[in-house]
Amino acid sequence: MMQFFEHVTVLRDCDAIAIPAGIAVILNKDREVVITQALGGSYTVNDDGQLLRIASKDADALGKDDVVEKESDLDLGEGDGVNLVRIYDQLRTCYDPEIPINIVELGLIYDINCFELLNGRHHVRITMTLTSAGCGMGTILAEEIREKCLCVSNVDAIEVILVYDPPWSRDMVSEAAKLQLGLL
Repeated sequence: MMQFFEHVTVLRDCDAIAIPAGIAVILNKDREVVITQALGGSYTVNDDGQLLRIASKDADALGKDDVVEKESDLDLGEGDGVNLVRIYDQLRTCYDPEIPINIVELGLIYDINCFELLNGRHHVRITMTLTSAGCGMGTILAEEIREKCLCVSNVDAIEVILVYDPPWSRDMVSEAAKLQLGLL
């Protein structure tokens, strides 16, 4: 697996999330950090041994462009329903901040249900787990899922439910991801 490391100087104070605790911190201007992962629009940086997640909205603090595509900006002409393929496409842009594999290929997504409400709006319920029950990144990933899936045409509400039964195991990782991680 190819490693990605880029040394950068933080250009401005920015919000960050400590990994795996999920605690909000401030990454200060002029700090020297190493970008260890840049996937799905977010960045994982090493700040003197502490891993931090930087959201796409703060990419400029690392000298990067916010490259998250907004599907709702496109006229997809998909009719009145929710396209589950598009939901899965958006989920494949959400990455574990410590493992360079998206949450679908990691086997974190257990179920997706779409409901048409009485008012004609569409509610999507995503049931997922985390690689560890003690991981503090659950709410962070859930918010990223909400933001990205709300960009899908005809999606009006996203509900993300975190469950720990059945517990996640390496057996849930796709064959392609196992190959990428060197587990095959």
